[in-house]
Amino acid sequence: MRRAGRATRAAAVAAAGLVLVAGCRGSASEGGSDDGEGKGERPGGPDGGASTTTHLRNIPQVGATLRSKIPADSRQVVAVYGQGPDSPDATVMLYEKGAKGWEPKGSWAAHNGRRGWTADHREGDKRSPVGVFGLTDAGGVLANPGTKLPYTHSAAFTPPPYWPKSTRHDFDHVVAVNYNRVKGTSPLDPTRPEGQAKGGGIWLHLDHGSGTSGCVSVSRAGMVALLRALDPARHPVVVMGDKARLSG
Repeated sequence: MRRAGRATRAAAVAAAGLVLVAGCRGSASEGGSDDGEGKGERPGGPDGGASTTTHLRNIPQVGATLRSKIPADSRQVVAVYGQGPDSPDATVMLYEKGAKGWEPKGSWAAHNGRRGWTADHREGDKRSPVGVFGLTDAGGVLANPGTKLPYTHSAAFTPPPYWPKSTRHDFDHVVAVNYNRVKGTSPLDPTRPEGQAKGGGIWLHLDHGSGTSGCVSVSRAGMVALLRALDPARHPVVVMGDKARLSG
């Protein structure tokens, strides 16, 4: 009976994983041959060098509306700058706040939903949600690369075999974006507090060279760098959207 119970739970986790990873897949016609490794990366900040002398009062290109939604105790912000409302191309930047202000820590080429962005995300719309969301939970097919975030290491993150070959490593590492999910749970948790119609399963994950179904993707090097940097004690959040909505 105990073995049967464990098998049932394992099957349930695997099924939940398939549901959630389906929210992040790229289309077969869009698949690239790599994950964008190293493309457009500037690990030292926006100028590509040391960022120790660059201190900012506010996160660049983020207007008052979204800036007001960044929690006062947040000391880490992952900013996703979408190229346009209907574009799948973006840039991800990491900022950390110290005594002198915000400091850029890294920049990576990225992709978002293949149809762009939306302020009213819906299941299956292939757009990434605009807003400010917490980053509290991580996981992946591969073992924890050194993050301080709670990390679920599970084969249940593995993309289905019928997905394009280019997506095979998309979920080697992920960080759950706290959009329509219960924070403090595994990224595989399928619970959607605002209802199924609002979508969910929005993650930061590895890039496969094209747009996603709503997630944000970066290179393997970028994903590992973000995971190693993010610290729950610094209350990290992601601010994401196309440039026009970000600055509004």
